[in-house]
Amino acid sequence: MNDIQEVKILPNALEAEKALLGAVLHENLLFENIAEFLLPEHFFDPLHKKIFQHISYTIGKGQLANPITIWPFFLQDELIKEYGGEEYLKNLESYIISLSHTEDYGKQIFDRYVRRQLILIGDKIKGEAYDMQLQHSALEQIEKAEHNLFSLATLGTQKNDINFGNALTAAVKQAEVAFRSTDHVVGISTGLYELDRALGGFHKSDLIILAARPSMGKTALATNIAFQAASKKKKVAFFSLEMSSEQLALRILGSETNIPSDKIRRGAIQEHEMHKLTKTSQKLFDIPLFIDDTPALSVSGLRTRARRLHRQENLDLIILDYLQLMHSGMNQDNRVQELSFITRSLKSLAKELSVPVVALSQLSRAVEQRDDKRPQLSDLRESGTIEQDADVVMFIFREAYYEARKKPSEGSDKMEVWQAKMEKIHNLAEIMIAKQRHGPIKNMQIGFEDAMTKFYDLDRA
Repeated sequence: MNDIQEVKILPNALEAEKALLGAVLHENLLFENIAEFLLPEHFFDPLHKKIFQHISYTIGKGQLANPITIWPFFLQDELIKEYGGEEYLKNLESYIISLSHTEDYGKQIFDRYVRRQLILIGDKIKGEAYDMQLQHSALEQIEKAEHNLFSLATLGTQKNDINFGNALTAAVKQAEVAFRSTDHVVGISTGLYELDRALGGFHKSDLIILAARPSMGKTALATNIAFQAASKKKKVAFFSLEMSSEQLALRILGSETNIPSDKIRRGAIQEHEMHKLTKTSQKLFDIPLFIDDTPALSVSGLRTRARRLHRQENLDLIILDYLQLMHSGMNQDNRVQELSFITRSLKSLAKELSVPVVALSQLSRAVEQRDDKRPQLSDLRESGTIEQDADVVMFIFREAYYEARKKPSEGSDKMEVWQAKMEKIHNLAEIMIAKQRHGPIKNMQIGFEDAMTKFYDLDRA
């Protein structure tokens, strides 16, 4: 029995490397076909890496790259002497079979590089899993591994620089979509006509902050938006750090059946209502709404889950409920700085995945100290750089919430006045667009059904 284990050679495409280098040295125009995805580090052979690097540099300067013009780079190079010196460069052209195969060679070289990286990541995962001295928990190691795999999966697909003409063409196409749309909504519809009219929907790469004091209806509005988008076949990821997936599903069921979710939860419903619930749940079963109710999620955890889901489902919208329940995953003594890191990370995620990210946020108690309880942008300033990082900042305000707490004693002279006012405002809410990077600020009045946790357009009720 042979005790010597067979050493496995890492995946490579040495013949393709030689053929590609020979082809590009023969015809520099072929470099354009591979420059978008192939880099020197993708080559397996160390000399081939250097040759491709010098070819890239020479062509990048607008000069001719051939065995004669790049040879001066290798005059002091010891490695190329082992390969035969200048003759090796000249002989590369002998590997050319067809110049038209050059891009295929590049793809093969890139494929082998990705395979080698997969092996390295796998070895690292195994090594760290065995190392009990590491401070990272097993779950944190999984998140790190997923991050590395996602980075590898998206390698070679990064956006290239776009010239102004192409950017203009894309902008005109977007304007045309808005023009031909009956409701002039280009982005993801919120399901609220007035809000869609003001924003044009939620746009790709935007970070939208939805902020309010407790009990104003942040989660209710976010759930309404998520359901409306998903019901139109938009793929929505809802990260709920506060409520469970079952609680969110109950809210949606209550809203769609007009049965208060509190009654559903307590089982205080009639037989026909139970039948209605069952029928509605079957109808909604396949909508593309994905709920992750992992508590105390870190930024890296959110990013990993969002990337994975985006890779699997091609997401259209991400919603986070809510900011202050997240943590950075780092030892941060300053909570304001930590929140700044979180919002910057969310904006980066929105740009990376090219989807709108809606993040809910609590407001400071400073609101309660004012006579006018309507939120202002200054109420966010104790929460890091939310205002600066966000493309859109929206507030929710319900006057009825505060007025209900001013109820006078029964039989007093003020009771009739209070009842009249409550009758007028009990089902009203305000959405205040306090910042919009691409448009004007605006306040709008909408309807709110407290028992159903449902927002709606007043003129379309």
